[in-house]
Amino acid sequence: MRPDGITSRRAEFAVPDDVAYFNTANLGPLLHTVRDAGERALQRRAAPWTIRAQDWFTDVERLRALVGRLMQNSAEEPVPGDGAASEGVAFIPATSYGFAVAARNLPLRAGQRVVVLAQEYPSGVYTWRRHVTRHGAEIRTVHRDSGQSWADAVLAALDEQVAIISVPQVHWTDGAWVDLAAVSRAAHDLGAALVLDVSQSLGAVPFDARALDPDFVVGVGYKWLLGPFGRSYLWVAERHRGGEPLEENWIVRTEAEDFARLTEYRDDYQDGARRFDHGQRTQFELTPMAIAAVAQVLSWGVEAISAHLGKVTDRIGTRLRELGLTPLPGERGPHMLGVELPQYARSRAAGVLAEAGCYASVRATALRLAPHLHTTEDDIARLGGALGTLLG
Repeated sequence: MRPDGITSRRAEFAVPDDVAYFNTANLGPLLHTVRDAGERALQRRAAPWTIRAQDWFTDVERLRALVGRLMQNSAEEPVPGDGAASEGVAFIPATSYGFAVAARNLPLRAGQRVVVLAQEYPSGVYTWRRHVTRHGAEIRTVHRDSGQSWADAVLAALDEQVAIISVPQVHWTDGAWVDLAAVSRAAHDLGAALVLDVSQSLGAVPFDARALDPDFVVGVGYKWLLGPFGRSYLWVAERHRGGEPLEENWIVRTEAEDFARLTEYRDDYQDGARRFDHGQRTQFELTPMAIAAVAQVLSWGVEAISAHLGKVTDRIGTRLRELGLTPLPGERGPHMLGVELPQYARSRAAGVLAEAGCYASVRATALRLAPHLHTTEDDIARLGGALGTLLG
């Protein structure tokens, strides 16, 4: 059954009735099916003699296919033997690892520029700062004027010295929308590389790497994909799949399945983006949880999730305005919204909300509200009461 209207899927989430959780953008709540998959995985790991040689490969390839469908906004099962959707997917432990892979494979020359958004997520910014320092290039940080969209601000910052554009689908602090189609067209016209961070949108907002044609896409599994911490994803454009990985590990080499021949060292890698997989990618404890989570997101349908969350955040916005608060202006993702709090309330917000059983985050100057399909009308009412106390 797909989400419909404002009816929540609360019973499918491991969220107690007395908790109003609006912090998916920080750490997604677990589904019961995902927690159960983790418990079964731990029981299996406790009996290592039951783990067969092929088990080092089978689950990760199943997960690779599922994530490939998400990266290409495909609700369809892949055709047997057709690995096109999954061939661009690599497994990484964190966004910083994915950005580092991108930096290693995107050359810079002295005087060139890397474009990032103001107040962007730190892992990407730190990576690009190191990259430009190493090559005598520079960072161009994009700020937007009042009423200006992020895409328009990015386009205004572009010139012939820009070699890399690194942007998210939504801004992590408040959910502000970035028109990736417009940015992608500009990057291609300029001949600049495009690196996208979909950590705050993959699974909640449709995304199609085929249509946008970025060079690299980084995303995590523990936020909107409702999976475990430590299982993240990198999508690599076909033109970079022969590139240089960050590390050299045995499992990404050809014929790695033949354990008896591992000391016949090989220089060639498995197909697609697998060469970029991090060591210990199998993650016997985490991969089954990630499979359960991504499979459920695909079953619900990202378009349906997005439409549902748009209604939920609209309802939250209405409640905020009733309290005299104004959600941050401009186009935003359907799944998140930010609200500017009075300065006196910012440092107290998380604590006051937690006392009322509400959980959200303050990022920069905004209270960031990030519900999911577990959110109910009672949760929104609880949030309104807590904010009334905060502002009281």
